[in-house]
Amino acid sequence: MSRGDTRNLQVDIRKLNLFNQMAKEGANTVADHLTQMTGMETEMEITKINFLDIEDIKTHVGHNKQVGTHIELVEPPYGYILFLFSASSAKKLAAGMLGQEADSSSGFSDMERSAVQEIGNIMTSGFIDGWANVLNTTIDISTPKFTYGAGSKMVGNLVGSRPDEMALVFDSRVHAREADVEVKVYTFPELEELVSLMQKIEI
Repeated sequence: MSRGDTRNLQVDIRKLNLFNQMAKEGANTVADHLTQMTGMETEMEITKINFLDIEDIKTHVGHNKQVGTHIELVEPPYGYILFLFSASSAKKLAAGMLGQEADSSSGFSDMERSAVQEIGNIMTSGFIDGWANVLNTTIDISTPKFTYGAGSKMVGNLVGSRPDEMALVFDSRVHAREADVEVKVYTFPELEELVSLMQKIEI
């Protein structure tokens, strides 16, 4: 989609609040699921919602090594969702789920990796359930994939070749009181598909 072509991206201004509802529903579902799984009292706060150029997102994500879990949406609005967190946050979450103390070694054991993948599963499916509720639909997702590396490279691998130059970013933070855990959520729905779902919703 070129920048000039916005014909298919028109949405009733009264529906813009749907973005907030999607973010809020998704975040609350994620926090509830995480609390149950890790035993840590968890809340998720969405600080802002932005539309950013893919290149700006790469800069925003940075080149530091991070843990990522991503899924593909296999039904409208299609696209990807990427959760990024630091290695120490990932280890704390995995330890909470496994009922262990977080260890400070570098790298991830198979158990930690599968725990993080399961947490990614909970976060992504929770987020998408929240979206589906607001959009009044069901959205099927692929199995989450675990990656460890430069955040900007993950973004490039997921969406570097797609025609949309923009993506929807929920700047969010997961708070676990006992452990300061921070998770960022980047969503890359196909914008025309998302808008067409939004256009069908009665205000």
